[in-house]
Formats: sequence, C-alpha cells, structure tokens
Amino acid sequence: MFEGPAILRKMQKYGLIGEEEKELDFVLQLSTGKLLERRLQTKVFRSHLAKSIHHARVLIKQRHIRVGKQTVNVPSFLVRVDSEKHIDFAATSPYSDAGRKGRVARKNAAAKGGGDAEDE
Repeated sequence: MFEGPAILRKMQKYGLIGEEEKELDFVLQLSTGKLLERRLQTKVFRSHLAKSIHHARVLIKQRHIRVGKQTVNVPSFLVRVDSEKHIDFAATSPYSDAGRKGRVARKNAAAKGGGDAEDE
C-alpha cells in the first residue's frame, strides 16, 4: 500500500506541499492549479523562454527545451524544485547561444560569405 511519509517526501520534492505542510491532510487539500503550476509547459512560460503557454508547448514538443542535461519533449513533465533553475534551451536548439543556426540564417550567411552556392 502507500506509505504516508514517502508520499509526503515525494510531494515536497515536487513542490506541491511546503515544509510546514507535512501532514496527509494537506495532500487531500491539494488543488488542480498547484499541480498545473509544476508542469514543464507552465515553467517554460513563467521563466520567459516562450511568448505564450501555447508557444511553450510547441518549443517542448520540438525538443528545444532541456531540464539539466536531459532534453524533454513532454509538456506535462512535472518539474522538481531543485530542477527549476536548470530549465533552458537545448544545446542543439537554434534558440540557444551555442546551437546551430536556423535554415534562413544559414542561407543568409552563405549568401553573404561565399556566393559560391549559386550557379549562374
């Protein structure tokens, strides 16, 4: 069955209950809004990595977002309290500083730099 202290530890790890709420009564009073605030989609939007909640979902599904070193493509991923500060753009994303540039940026750079790509 379920162990009370284990549930409380897990809820606290995910930030659903606070330090002072270490009783099972608080788990029963858990609201839907509190659970939705822990989703990766909401965290990406709240950290201003996306313009809207819908844009955040698209960025996650297209594998532009990572949590720590792990690229995550599930918008409903529950973010732990200690992982919140590690949400960023993936290294392979064109949105990151070190990532590969997008198709148009690469095409414009090739047109400026070389001109060898066009045959006349």
